[in-house]
Amino acid sequence: MKKLKIFILSLLIISGAGFAGCCGSPGEGGKGGTAEVHVKKHTTGQELIDLQKAHESGAIDDKEYEKQKEAILDRKK
Repeated sequence: MKKLKIFILSLLIISGAGFAGCCGSPGEGGKGGTAEVHVKKHTTGQELIDLQKAHESGAIDDKEYEKQKEAILDRKK
């Protein structure tokens, strides 16, 4: 049963990857184009503000808050 689930999941991933480049954007006249990926990069300050809001709302506890805060600050060193 587990092998069947893995097979089906693999099949879905492979078929999805096959269709990813088959359709172009409307501005490209139907030609297959490349996908654009937009990544929003937050500042350290914004990450800390978001983390504090999550902590104040109760979404994360004190221990997780301190752990994540240290991780954010350590990335900037």
